[in-house]
Amino acid sequence: MTFEICINSVEGAIVAAKYGAKRVELCTALNVGGLTPSFGLIQQCVEKSSVEVHVIIRPKEGGFTYDLQDIELMKIDISEAKRAGAKGVVFGILTVDNTVSNYNKELVNLAKSLNLEVTFHRAFDFILDYKTGIQKIIDVGFDRLLTSGTKPTAIEGIEVINFLQKNFGNKIEIMAGSGVNSENALQLAATGIKNLHFTVIKSINLNSKLSMGELKVIDEVKIKNIVDLF
Repeated sequence: MTFEICINSVEGAIVAAKYGAKRVELCTALNVGGLTPSFGLIQQCVEKSSVEVHVIIRPKEGGFTYDLQDIELMKIDISEAKRAGAKGVVFGILTVDNTVSNYNKELVNLAKSLNLEVTFHRAFDFILDYKTGIQKIIDVGFDRLLTSGTKPTAIEGIEVINFLQKNFGNKIEIMAGSGVNSENALQLAATGIKNLHFTVIKSINLNSKLSMGELKVIDEVKIKNIVDLF
């Protein structure tokens, strides 16, 4: 099994490498599904750990529909991710009616020209016709799909994940994510998928003053409990 750990810090990259993860998905603002991290954070994760760094390219919260100005920003962020040493990028662009946007092709072509791997993220789980959606994602040239099977968690969407693996797993890597833990990882693995994605950040219950956020740390126990299953 290949593990991809969703992180937001250099510490996360170091710990992911410690437990043998192949990749990290590097984000900021995980509370809104993840936004594009800074150049410095990408570079330090690459330099301080041996794990592959895959960078989310998502310029704003609130959905996955973007205008031309957003697309230009995403192009810059893809190029900067490469310059910082990233191995891959992670994005997904939808139309206003939640189909796979043609803008994806433009960004995939750019990423591939930079020798970056490309993952279509959980924007997929908003697509109503996921069978048509995954075929377009394959046709566009994505290497990997992160999905919870169109449900809030992967275990709830396991039937769809099983369908995607059996029917499209020879054309694109299917990776299950959202709510993955030591209690359901083996059940998800039984679908035949070879990639599990999970977040390992926990709160230490130190609320800051003036609404400046909550301090969180890496949950090494969660990582170990999942990895030890395999």
